[in-house]
Amino acid sequence: MNLHEFQAKELLQRYGISIPFARLVRTAEEAGEVTYRDFVLRGISAIVLKAQIHAGGRGKGHVVHAETGEPITWNGSTVRGVMLVREGNIADKAYRLALHMIGHRLVTAQTGPAGRRIRFILIEEALPIAQELYVGITLDRSRKRPLLMVSAEGGVEIEALAAERPEALVREHIHPLWGFQSFQARRIAFRIGLGNEFLAPFTELLHRLVRAYEELECQLVELNPLVRTADGRFLALDAKITLDDNALFRHPEYAALRDSEEEDPLEREASRYQLNYVKLDGNVGCMVNGAGLAMATMDMIQLAGGRPANFLDVGGAANVERIAHAFRIMLSDPNVRAALVNIFGGIVRCDRVANGIVQALQHIEVHVPIIIRLEGTNADEAARILQNSGLRFRVARTLEEAALQVREALAEAEVSPYVP
Repeated sequence: MNLHEFQAKELLQRYGISIPFARLVRTAEEAGEVTYRDFVLRGISAIVLKAQIHAGGRGKGHVVHAETGEPITWNGSTVRGVMLVREGNIADKAYRLALHMIGHRLVTAQTGPAGRRIRFILIEEALPIAQELYVGITLDRSRKRPLLMVSAEGGVEIEALAAERPEALVREHIHPLWGFQSFQARRIAFRIGLGNEFLAPFTELLHRLVRAYEELECQLVELNPLVRTADGRFLALDAKITLDDNALFRHPEYAALRDSEEEDPLEREASRYQLNYVKLDGNVGCMVNGAGLAMATMDMIQLAGGRPANFLDVGGAANVERIAHAFRIMLSDPNVRAALVNIFGGIVRCDRVANGIVQALQHIEVHVPIIIRLEGTNADEAARILQNSGLRFRVARTLEEAALQVREALAEAEVSPYVP
């Protein structure tokens, strides 16, 4: 479960990690009032307005009009997801900028061209920055333990840095038994070139961040950037937290942190039925059982000339109703031009899958060709169920045959609309 920046900072603050002074606002009027009351009257003369959406790259993204989709400008400059306001009447500037942000959509590299609607803004004190760093903790599945990553080059896209200059990223694994050790923290500090005067506060921050990662049961904790101010303080200028969905049952208090408005409607619907569904930007829907088979199927779709429209794993113990819901959700995506069902019947029997598909198609109207490959337990019985359903399917027995069927279906969809 992803959190907003302001939510992540509030959680990290409980662990003693310093954050800039900030206020959350939901209207332009509130932005002007809060800026004057809580910033100007405190002697703060520079602030940052930060759009709160579940996507990165906000500072490079641009705001577009909610209705027309046209880029929005203010004072001759493009309005972005992060805007610095200083000099003059900052309360009035905050009000006018908020008018151009709240209610409109922010487009970044992670949102796609449609962008995400800005519903609230974090107004934050602008700080005198002496250095920007990157600090992140995630799970290294290959080593089966958490991995702490630190770089002296914060505020950049860490994926690009790791790919282009991996030596700039210092890595330390956290042992599951004896945890994160002080010598590791000091080693990181020395390797990124921090002076001795900053050693104690920086290593203490790392220990607190590791504790937060473990106790909050996160998939990811990221400070980008973590800044060192001119007076030697370390503050989380930006923070990202992804909570582990599999641990949410131990933390009922996290339910209030979920922002369903930021979730894709189909993904939200799938979660109601415990389906592993991730919407993608392709044109071929795919339903499988097992993550490995899902990845192979998506590769096969790509090789066939299509693009996967989703990742959908119905799991090994799926029943007829669950499969019916999965099929309905997959076909609800308007971008889907063809659908491929690729199931290996092991724990879940092929006849159950066939019954689920037939049940789903009794309640929805199909406008795309459907290719079905069922192999394994009760595959022959499944074939009879599909044959006797009176519905039109393209049946494949091998992966290669399924790929050819996908290619043909996409080619036909380009020429004429599908007729069921």
